[in-house]
Amino acid sequence: MTHSVPSLPVISADGHPLTAAQIEQNFSDLHPCLTDLQAMAESNRCLYCYDAPCVTACPTSIDIPGFIRRISTGNPDGAARTILSSNILGGTCARVCPTEVLCQQACVRNRAEDTPVEIGRLQRYAVDHLLENRAAPYPFVRAAETGRRIAVVGAGPAGLACAHALAVNGHSVTLFEAKPKPGGLNEYGLAAYKMTGGFAQQEVDFVLAIGGITIEYGRPLGPDLTLEALRQDFDAVFLGVGLGETNDLGLSGEDKAGVVDAIDFIAGLRQSDDLPSYCSAASVVVIGGGNTAIDAAVQAKRLGAEEVTLVYRRGPQQMGATAYEQDLAATNGVVIRHWAKPVEIKGNGHVEGLVFERTRLDAGRLTDTGRRFEIAADLVLKAIGQSLAPAALSGLTLHGGKIVVDADGQTSLLGVYAGGDCIASGQDLTVQAVEDGKRAAKAIHAALSASQC
Repeated sequence: MTHSVPSLPVISADGHPLTAAQIEQNFSDLHPCLTDLQAMAESNRCLYCYDAPCVTACPTSIDIPGFIRRISTGNPDGAARTILSSNILGGTCARVCPTEVLCQQACVRNRAEDTPVEIGRLQRYAVDHLLENRAAPYPFVRAAETGRRIAVVGAGPAGLACAHALAVNGHSVTLFEAKPKPGGLNEYGLAAYKMTGGFAQQEVDFVLAIGGITIEYGRPLGPDLTLEALRQDFDAVFLGVGLGETNDLGLSGEDKAGVVDAIDFIAGLRQSDDLPSYCSAASVVVIGGGNTAIDAAVQAKRLGAEEVTLVYRRGPQQMGATAYEQDLAATNGVVIRHWAKPVEIKGNGHVEGLVFERTRLDAGRLTDTGRRFEIAADLVLKAIGQSLAPAALSGLTLHGGKIVVDADGQTSLLGVYAGGDCIASGQDLTVQAVEDGKRAAKAIHAALSASQC
């Protein structure tokens, strides 16, 4: 069983627009959950290595051989408990983590067979089994109430992981979330075909089932919720605020209708109850080279856009998107054009096209060539990264557009910790954000416990 790249399930070959049924099919689960038989067969491929390299490659250090062995012995709920003890968002990570460059790339099966054990799909099988098993007891027990209160700002992966770990230790946590739903990028920022069936909220419900966690919505860090006030009212503060601002192209005409941030496009699509009516664009241009750009481009194609072109200023090796994600875009009909940057947005009120200039590397530096070309477009999706909104972070030390933290995740302010995309702890991945939240929770608990002595 190989981790192949799925192609577009349905695509119009006769020039007619996709039907509503075809679009719905296009947004079905990218990698459906393994059956019991498939999971048993795949788990038996594991060699259960001593000092397993796959564990080292996992940012949350899941006991991968241990959970796979439990699957092979018919104990998927036990496997899930092993996973969730290290990664409380193991269900999401099983769906969206680039396992091909993390645990599966490290699998020793690659040396002999060139086909690693499908760790990600086995992880999903186990976690889904537990979450859907209503008879299964909750795998965590909350310690006695400590009387300590911690504020967690941001109910994304880092914040949820931190809140759960603190609640397990008996602390009371208040989550402050800017949006009307929890989950962060898991709810608003992932391709709809990667997180189907409301799983993001199902997972949040599982996290909150530990008890001791309350969420206040519509509460972003800012004038009405200051860091100073949080430090006064709570025993510790964790910031999982992500990157709140999207980067601009810096071109005139960027305010034309039809020029949209890819993050907003994906978020709107994730919350839409009417996929066939969400986007009627025929020609879409996506600017960027990361996974967000790929997600936006593939989804535009699956919504029925006739032409979707992704343009990146450098080559394929420099793209932030993994090779797998790039292949996914190509097999779904997205045209990827490298070595070009946008220089002009054309249109009268509404975007009609973009002018690009060819680029190249000259002694390691990206330079312009003077050669230009144009692509027609009635929708432009900008996916050129996000940046931290520093206005509400007064008193914190920032470097390179990120919050500076120590080895425990503590910021320059005593008792204030941070994690996730707002710090520079590694790759900007869900699994890394979970590890950041875990690490900070451990440090907060240790500090609060020491202060009681």
